[in-house]
Amino acid sequence: MLINAVLTTNGGKFASMHGKTLIVITGPTAAGKTAAAIAVARRLGCHIVCADSRQIYRGIPVCTAAPTPAERAAAPHHLVEFLNLDQPYSASQYESDVMALLPQLWRQSDYAVLCGGSMLYVDAVCRGIDPMPDISPEVRQAVIADRGRMGLDGLLEELRRLDPAYFAQVDTRNPRRVMHAVEVCRQTGLPYSTLRTGRAKPRDFAIVRVALSLPREQLFDRINHRVLAMVDNGLEQEARSVMHLRHLNSLNTVGMKEMFSYLDGTWDLPTAIARIQKNTRVYAKKQLTWLKRDTTLSWCTPSRALATVAQLLAQKNNSEG
Repeated sequence: MLINAVLTTNGGKFASMHGKTLIVITGPTAAGKTAAAIAVARRLGCHIVCADSRQIYRGIPVCTAAPTPAERAAAPHHLVEFLNLDQPYSASQYESDVMALLPQLWRQSDYAVLCGGSMLYVDAVCRGIDPMPDISPEVRQAVIADRGRMGLDGLLEELRRLDPAYFAQVDTRNPRRVMHAVEVCRQTGLPYSTLRTGRAKPRDFAIVRVALSLPREQLFDRINHRVLAMVDNGLEQEARSVMHLRHLNSLNTVGMKEMFSYLDGTWDLPTAIARIQKNTRVYAKKQLTWLKRDTTLSWCTPSRALATVAQLLAQKNNSEG
């Protein structure tokens, strides 16, 4: 078998002769990333770093489909449920945290697995984030207040005036990105777009990128069933426990928003569940659109993830040999 071609006889580990390698396992939600990452990490004898912008928060493991205690026991996970819901966080901070963590992981193994579907987080590690100024509490609060007063349309109009170049490309339905751009413009007095170079930062480790793929009908069926499982596993109770914090950005996520509408009487439970399923499918389509722009990804089915990683590592070792 292909996978055996790149195994050593020493403990069944992949051959490692050419420095450190980060293995990225990404893909749309519900594609099976966690199981694939665990399989690879166990074979490699290495750790997993979470690349999910919601699994980083404590208190909402059902909604975020965070790795279970059993999954974390199967392979060590990092940057999972390490922040309180009211702690601000960014892709730039994530880049810094991962880059500080990786040297610790390299001391234990030549490999680490980065697993998640938050594309900004994955790109932050693989390509780097342009350095941005710290936003003062005063500016941040003013932008939040202005969104409440003027709505997102008001902030979009301001962004159009301050930075027409970024306004032309921003996802106008993504409040977080719009607000962040306005914050940077106000903080610096410069257009946000002028601070975004788009240049990749050099990394002192190799990167192997794998994206999981399933037929759309199968993926959507998995999404629908996973939402039902989340409800069975206590999604409603979890939402009740954090509903008093619903104004926080960490809870502005699919699953929580719909459950809050159920809990405040706007929808009945079947409607909320159907909306979670629909909005998760929409999110998966957005992830796929983003991923398909990345020509460095090697696509495979979840069942082929381990063999695909083995093949890519063999190719990398051969090219470096």
